[in-house]
Order: sequence, then C-alpha cells, then structure tokens
Amino acid sequence: MPNPIKRTVFFVSDGTGLTAEALGHSLLTQFEEVEFRQIRIPFLDSIDKAQEALLRINAQGEADGMRPIVFTTLVNQDLATIVHQADAFCLSYFETFLAPLEVELGRKSSHTVGRSHGTAESSEYKTRIEAINYTLAHDDGITDRDLEEADVILVAVSRCGKTPTSLYLAMQFGLKAANFPLIPEDFDRGRLPGTLEKHRSKLFGLTIQPERLHQIREERRAGSKYAALPNCRYEIAEAEKMMRREGIRWLDSSTKSIEEISATILQELNLR
Repeated sequence: MPNPIKRTVFFVSDGTGLTAEALGHSLLTQFEEVEFRQIRIPFLDSIDKAQEALLRINAQGEADGMRPIVFTTLVNQDLATIVHQADAFCLSYFETFLAPLEVELGRKSSHTVGRSHGTAESSEYKTRIEAINYTLAHDDGITDRDLEEADVILVAVSRCGKTPTSLYLAMQFGLKAANFPLIPEDFDRGRLPGTLEKHRSKLFGLTIQPERLHQIREERRAGSKYAALPNCRYEIAEAEKMMRREGIRWLDSSTKSIEEISATILQELNLR
C-alpha cells in the first residue's frame, strides 16, 4: 500500500473555530488516503493576530514543502484579507456560502462574530444545559425517575455506545436522553429493565457485532468472562431477540459514527 499523502490543515476563526472545523472535517473525511495534520487558530480578532497567523501558515508550508489548506470563518474582511495572502489553499466559509446566499436572498447578513453559537443567555443554550444535566443523571440506568421527561431512551448491552450517543444528542440537539444497559438478569426475566415498558414509544436500541464488542471489552477487562467472545455473542443474541419481541427499533453501531447513529435516532423517532 502506498504511503499516505500528508497535508497540514489550519482552521482559522475570530470565534471558537468550531464552525470552521465542522466544515473542514465534513470535507476532509472524504479523502481516506490523505493524512491531515490539523491546527486550530481561534479568536483571531486583531491585525497583529492575523499577521502572526499568516507567518505561521507560511512557515508550516515551507517546513512541509507543500502549501497548507486553510479553512476560515473570519467575519472581519480586513483580517480575512491578511490571512488569505498566505501561500496556502484557502477556503472561506463566508465567501463560499454567505456571499452567494446574500445575493439569493437580496439581503445583507449581519456579519456578527459568534452568531452561529448564540449567547449564554439564549433559550437554546439553557435547553442544552438542562438536557446535558438530565442525560448525565440518567446514564447507564442510574435511575428510572422522571423518564416521562425523556425525549429518547437508549437500550443496549454494555459498551455499545449508549453513553456517548446520549451525550451527543443532549449537547448537539438539546434532547434529554436516558440510557439503560441490558444485562443477563433482564434476559432471564424475559422483560425490559425498570419501568421502561410504559415508555416504549421512546425506546431505541443499539446492537453491535460480537467480535467488535469482544475487542472493546477486552480493552476494559482483559481475560474476563464479561469480555469473552462466547459471552458477547450470547448477550448480543439475547438483546436482539428482546428488541424484536418488544418491537423496539434498533440499529447496529459497529461501523457507524455517533453522528450517524444520532441522525438515525432522530429520523426513526421523529425527533426535532
């Protein structure tokens, strides 16, 4: 197999840089044979900082022997002009998307720094904080209280990705996500844990390939019965049998990202 191509990528912003990174990552993941070294330059809000960034980008290009790739979300045009003088392949979020959108809408945008993230006093921000607190309090079956407030309840055997998916749903979408582990005692009883039956419409299941589960559990508890492949096969088979019997919608998380899992959950449960 040929050696991967290596390129340096800068994410430059007068805010946190999260929008630039989200845009860049969505594009860079399409190039599997390229190895990207990623550098974030956030809070670039002065001429001095812009000139420092320009020098840094050019220096990196000289060190690499290949011009860097730069994603920018700079609202201030003077700062953007300086950065875009770099000997680099520059992609501006605002020039690429916002300027054509202004033409289409016949209106000028506000060009406000940090607009996409809102303020700490916004109702959306408060909703997300409440959702995160709820999700943490209802992680891994800690409690079955207040489940009527949940937007979604994830069920799966241990190490299928319940917790990270729940937190992503809370942080990204402001959804209150509880999650419960399916354990051998549940399979022996032949019923869902706790009081989940009366919240059936909110349930969504995750499963995983036994070999992948074995690999994950071995990293956590090597050589244990918990991690043994035969036990992983048993738990997965019983969990899938229960979910089919109970009419719970579910998906295989083996090769899916948290973003893909979450998007499927939103669609299947018609969550907004």
